[in-house]
Amino acid sequence: MPAGPSEPDRRQPGSPPANDAAAPTPLADRRIAVALSGGIACYKSATLVSRLAQAGADVRVLMTDAATRFVTPLTFQSLSGKPVLTSIWQSDDMPDSQHVGVARSCELLVIAPASADLIAKLAAGLANDVVCLVAAALPRETPVLLAPAMNAQMWESPITQRNLATLRDLLGWQTVGPDTGWQACRTMGAGRMSEAETIFDAVCKQLA
Repeated sequence: MPAGPSEPDRRQPGSPPANDAAAPTPLADRRIAVALSGGIACYKSATLVSRLAQAGADVRVLMTDAATRFVTPLTFQSLSGKPVLTSIWQSDDMPDSQHVGVARSCELLVIAPASADLIAKLAAGLANDVVCLVAAALPRETPVLLAPAMNAQMWESPITQRNLATLRDLLGWQTVGPDTGWQACRTMGAGRMSEAETIFDAVCKQLA
């Protein structure tokens, strides 16, 4: 008996065959902690977390109290699929010392945005919020990627530059950006946080 007409291919042009498995990405199953300090650039971090999750990364989000004033933790919980840490007393999925567990498990800590205040606290070794506490508990070999975000005058401050130099020279932390452009303070200048895609590319290079 002759074969009947074949079923038309309803896939979109350029899409892979239906029986092809998705190709693994370089970030598949990589454990990445994304930390946010307070600043309007927090909205870019939502895009970053989404990109990392779509690439298959295991993403854990940490937020200072100031960061929660700009974007809610629920946003990042929805994007990452995991509870967001906002307090040093929190223990959502670990019985105790959750900050130590996150610090030990992550392969990379990304701090975006990294405000002038947070950079100063990190350089001084303070540990009075969940982001600083996790950073303080990191194993020495765990890389850290900072994405500074602040007003141009704050970025150009010798104190801010000294604090960044301390983190780079003493701890070997890396930075991405900042860019020059329009700022929330209605001025043009350096200090604008890099775009999410730029930070994503830096993460890929860091974990390559």
